[in-house]
Amino acid sequence: MLKIQGLECGYGRIKVLEGVSLEVGAESVGLFGPNGAGKTTLIGAIMGMNKVWAGSIELDEKRVDGTETHLMARNGVALVPQERELFPGMSVEDNLILGAAYIPHAKDKMAESLEWVFSLFPILKERRKQWAGTMSGGQQRMVAIARALMSKPRLLILDEPSLGLQPSIVSEVFEVLKELKKSVSILVTEQNVRESLKAIDRGYVLENGRILLEDSAEGLKTNPHVLKSYLGI
Repeated sequence: MLKIQGLECGYGRIKVLEGVSLEVGAESVGLFGPNGAGKTTLIGAIMGMNKVWAGSIELDEKRVDGTETHLMARNGVALVPQERELFPGMSVEDNLILGAAYIPHAKDKMAESLEWVFSLFPILKERRKQWAGTMSGGQQRMVAIARALMSKPRLLILDEPSLGLQPSIVSEVFEVLKELKKSVSILVTEQNVRESLKAIDRGYVLENGRILLEDSAEGLKTNPHVLKSYLGI
């Protein structure tokens, strides 16, 4: 589905990504690395927010690097950003509806999608009329994920979904991701490697703008570098 080859990208004269290559098929893929490694920069390049300097990004074997963000959404790629970016003065339900309102293939299935995301996050159904800005941080993260799913994506990209959440909510979010990978391809960037490895099929380690490692989830769990640098073992 998604294929990135030799990607170079940065800001101003500063190069952040150096020859990055990765693929996401019908699976859940993790992208791990410390702060400043280039994970968010990579996502920005995929979504058309960061200019690609060199290399290519393909979706279903078609070049999409440079495609505007709203067109990537219409192509079936949905992003859940770190900051959540909800409309705080609108209800949970209205935030969710906006996830589908401008996506032609999702608009006609809005009612069906609402019931689906409410089944994934029952608390959102209970609080569908509550203003999103009055929800807890963990509940707002659920709204952000559910809103992205309302667009009926084929590829769901999550940028640090556990950031700032308490451990119990983190576990709940990753349990949902385990369920979601049955119906949608997933690319998730995370610093919480321990929880992520329970929910993904494969993973990459990105350090200093380069892919350092690529392996299955099981392989990464026993990799000496991952054990030392990310799992504290």
